[in-house]
Amino acid sequence: MHGIHLIADLHDCRCPTEHLLDAATLEARCVEACLRHGLSVVGRLFHTFASPAGESAGVTGAVILAESHLALHTWPETSAVTLDIYVCNFSGDNGAKAKALFRELITTFAPGTSEEHTVRRGELQSAQ
Repeated sequence: MHGIHLIADLHDCRCPTEHLLDAATLEARCVEACLRHGLSVVGRLFHTFASPAGESAGVTGAVILAESHLALHTWPETSAVTLDIYVCNFSGDNGAKAKALFRELITTFAPGTSEEHTVRRGELQSAQ
């Protein structure tokens, strides 16, 4: 279960509108990026939310990987995205693949500002 969890809150995203509103476009981009970076896609689900007026109002999506997952949520009304990539390193170190995927997706959304965190998973921390 050892792995790396990359988390980002992206603000003031300047990407094309379909990246925040269109589940099919976002799904295709995420799946292609995962494959390009050598990760194994085993499932996916992307959903577009609708406003009370029936207009697109954001996307929640997940790509299930043999190595773990990619998840994201878009808020077009505030030009924001949350991005979450976790890979385990059971059969090999997937950290470089996850970092490259993370960088690519952040670039896709073109945030004005971002807050990024890296969490090492599955490693016991000594008691303090």
